[in-house]
This record gives sequence, C-alpha cells and structure tokens, in this order.
Amino acid sequence: MKQFFKFMFASFAGTLLMLILILLLFAGMIASISTMAQKQRVQTKPHTVLHITWKAPIRDRTPQNPFENFDFSTMKPNRTLGLNDILKDIGKAAKDPNVDGIFLDMETIPAGIATTEEIYNKLKAFKKSGKFIVSYANAYDQKAYYLASLSNKIYLNPEGVVLFKGLSAQVMFLKNLMDKLDIKVQVIRGPNNKYKSAVEPLLLDKMSAANRYQTKVLLQSIWGNLLSAISVNRHISVAEMNKLADNLTLSDAEQALKYHFIDGIAYRDMVLDSIKKRVGAKPDYMAFAKYNNVILKKKKEQKISRNSVAVIYASGEISQGNGKENTIGSATLAEAIRKARTNKHVKAIVMRVNSPGGDAQASDIIRREVELAKKAKPFIVSMGNVAASGGYWISTNADYIFAQPTTITGSIGVFGIIPDFGEFMSKKLGITFDKVMTNKNADFVGVMAPMNALQKQKLNAGITRIYKNFVALVARTRHLRKSYVDSIARGHVWSGSDGLKIGLVDSLGGLQNAIAYAAKKAKLGKNYRITTYPKRKEFLQELMEEFSGKAESRILSSKLQVFEPYLSGIQTFSQMKGVQARLPFVIKIE
Repeated sequence: MKQFFKFMFASFAGTLLMLILILLLFAGMIASISTMAQKQRVQTKPHTVLHITWKAPIRDRTPQNPFENFDFSTMKPNRTLGLNDILKDIGKAAKDPNVDGIFLDMETIPAGIATTEEIYNKLKAFKKSGKFIVSYANAYDQKAYYLASLSNKIYLNPEGVVLFKGLSAQVMFLKNLMDKLDIKVQVIRGPNNKYKSAVEPLLLDKMSAANRYQTKVLLQSIWGNLLSAISVNRHISVAEMNKLADNLTLSDAEQALKYHFIDGIAYRDMVLDSIKKRVGAKPDYMAFAKYNNVILKKKKEQKISRNSVAVIYASGEISQGNGKENTIGSATLAEAIRKARTNKHVKAIVMRVNSPGGDAQASDIIRREVELAKKAKPFIVSMGNVAASGGYWISTNADYIFAQPTTITGSIGVFGIIPDFGEFMSKKLGITFDKVMTNKNADFVGVMAPMNALQKQKLNAGITRIYKNFVALVARTRHLRKSYVDSIARGHVWSGSDGLKIGLVDSLGGLQNAIAYAAKKAKLGKNYRITTYPKRKEFLQELMEEFSGKAESRILSSKLQVFEPYLSGIQTFSQMKGVQARLPFVIKIE
C-alpha cells in the first residue's frame, strides 16, 4: 500500500507539472498572437503625448523572452524595449503628425551612461522637429537629470532633490577574505600590464596608484561630457556646476530652482495641467512601450529592397562555446558573423559591442571571423557602454569603429589567475592531498599546490606573448607603431572621447550612426532592411530554459538588489578560466 501511494503521488505531481507547462505554453501563444494583432491595431490619436518611464534594464535589443522582465513578486509582465526599438520609436514619433510631445516621467534610467547618451541624442533630434519634451520626477539622479536637461521644461516634486554630486567608482577587494580562508592567489600578468588592475582585488586591499590614476582620468572625461551637455542646455557654467556638486547644494527643490536646474516645483497633477495647456486640448497619453506597436502610414508605396545591413549583437562577458542572450560565446558569435558574411542579401555588417572582455582565446576566435567578414563586405563596429579588453580585441579588424564619448574602451592587456586551495582545504576543512607523477611538472597547472618557479616562468612567458600579440594586432589594424600602442596599452582604460584622440576609435557616434555609415559604404542608399544576429530562440526553448534556472536567477537578483553587483563580482572571479582579457573594474553611475 505504501508503494501504491508513493507511485500515485509521483504520478499526480508529474501530471500537475505537465499541466502547468501546457498552461504556460498556451498563455505564451495567446500573448504572442495578441501582441501580433495589437501591432496592427494600435494607432495614435490627435494630441498624443508619449509617456516614457523606464523600470527594467535597457539592453541593446528588445528581449523576446516573455519572462525577461517578468515581475515575479506581482506575477505581472513588465515589457521593456531595447535600445534598438527605443531609438527607432523616438525617430518615428518625430515624424508622427499625431504626436505632440514626450512626457519624461522618471527618477533614473536603468542603462549604462553610453546607452543613456544615445537616447539623449535621439531625444535632442526629436526636440529639433518642433515637438516638446517635459520632464517630471520626485527626485532626479544624475543620469536622469542629464537626459531631462534637454527638456523644454523640467519639474520637481516639492519634497524632491536633484542628486548632483559627481561620479565615483568603487572597487571591491577580496584579499583579506582570501587570507582568512588561506586561499593563495597566483596572478600572472606579465611585465607590461601596469594598468591591468582586474587582478588587484585578489592581491591588494586598496587601489594601486596606477589604477587610481586611470580611473580618475576616465571619470573626469565622462563627467566633463555630462557637464558640457547640461551647461549648453541649462546655461550654467561648468565651474558653477562643480561647485554645486562639491557642496551638495541641490539637496532640496528650492535650491534646484534657485540655481536654474529646474523650471518649476510642482506636484504631478500640476505638471499634467501644464502639458494640457501646452497641447491646447486634452492629451491622449500613450505608454512608450505601446507606441512600439504603432505603424505609420507611408506616403508612397515603395518596394522594400532585399538588401540589408546586418546588426550583430555582442553583449556580455566573453567565454568559449555557446553564448546566451546577455553573454558572448565564441561559437555562437562566430557562427552569427559567418552567417552574415555568407548571406548574399547582407551587404554590410555592423557589430554592436557591449562587453568588458573575458577569455582571450575566445576573443581571438571571434576576431578571426571579423577578419574574414571584413574581406567580404564593409564591417563596422559600434561600441556601447563598454568595449574594453576582449571587447576591444574582437573589434580590432573592423573597417571603422564608432564609440560614444562616454564609452569605456581600451584596456589592452591580459592576465592569468591560478588559485591555490591547498592550505584552505587542509587548514579549514581538514582535507589533504598526495600525488604521484611521471614527470617533474605533470601537475601543471594544479589548484591544490603552489606553482614552482618553472611553471610561473612558463605562464608568464605565455601572458607576455599574448600581450605582445594583442599590441601587434592593434598596431596592424589601427595603422599605428607598436611602441606607441604599447604606451597607450598596458591595460589602460580610456573613454570614447579619449580613445578617439589616441587612435583607438575612428568617430564618435551611436548605433544608428554606424548603420548609416555601413549602408553608405555598401552604396545601399536609403532603401535597405535591418537583419539581426544571433537569431533569437523559439518561445518553447526560452520557456524550458526559464524552468531550468533562469527564472530563479532573476528572482534572486531582484531580492539581493544593492548587494547583487558585489556577489556577481565574486562569482566572476570564481568562473575565470585560462588567460583573461578583461576590464579591471565596473563603474556604476547614478
């Protein structure tokens, strides 16, 4: 009888799980059909005002996974557009005769500074079309205020603040933790990687002088770019803004108004009344995500060419093998580049790089495919928030490189990390190891004992060789002297604007600038398609991956909140394998 109930309950549980999967699949199919139908039905009415408020992280392209921004606490979807659709839709709104303006309703923008800059530039073009932008927030952080600064009017809640304080970069150091655990970290980074500070958290308890210097230069470049834009928009001198930031002057709404950072102190209903007066009628507010489903009528029917510009998205850390939506796998990305190269209808390629780097060998596998593609058709790189180290490595063979002034790039350098867990296992866990070898170095490279002098020498020689190859690669593809590249390399991180000055990039601009340039090089005129790679996964595959752990990971990240970046940093160090070409730190700008 006991066995009977055991099998009965097991069968019941299996049947219940299958029913849940079928229901979710059915719901997804219905949602997909509904979305497709809605795309044809949605139309703007006269005096439409687009309501923009971003909640979920803005990625380079719109997620197709129905669970990507699903709020598991409320069990409600939270649709978020990617940068590709955001730029397209702002441009579309500028031409839409029914759209009168945009209501920016946000306290922050969940995007990197270079992504924010691309949106800023597109909103600036929208404003030049003669339409208005009005901003409101209970409080503005610095990225949100930068975006809002180009508005016709900026309003702030009476109890609000403008968090205007300058930029900072914080690095988490793990050396003391390693010491407490008796884990020895053996780092090999060669003689010419002075600024390659990705390994410093494992070796030091504070920033080295070189890392502190390069970080300061980088932050000053990005901060200068933000201040320059705000100065033009609000007619406030850079010197005055730095003084206000130093003294945290804008800590209440009255001070923000006094120093001309805002145009009015108001509650939300008052702002909506002001928009109504500006429009001259009752506005029809439309959520920006919904506007993505609006299709403008074309003045003339024009046959769309089959020729296309391929946009290849390279987002995330670089590793060997297959990648995912937000990670770069050498096999996946190499295949995507190969498919674009061999597609006869693809006449030019733009690779959108948003990566801090990673595995050096994986980076070179991808670079090789870029080299082959360049021989077949124009190949342009568009750098996003970060295209550094391995992210720069995969970009080197491009015909032309675009970056935003605030893009983080360079970091030309490599390193290797070999942990020694021997004392941790013996002293903390009471586990010991013994071994038998046929040759003196048969245990190369092991993680339960320190390396001997010969092993360190061989690893160091390998790191040095890869670094020299990296420098030679940049010198060859950028038409620069090796000695010069070495002087600006050594792991040094640069902003996009500084990268332009020293020859690492060719022009400042965003993704749409890169696409337009690629089309021009391919002599496509204005009649061409955009095709994207890597191809997205089918809904059923995405669904199964959610149940294999992705959903659990998202829930955990949402619960960790402010601690999530620190735990992710520890996880990154634990997953490093082989020689790394990686950005030395993460900068969070608010």
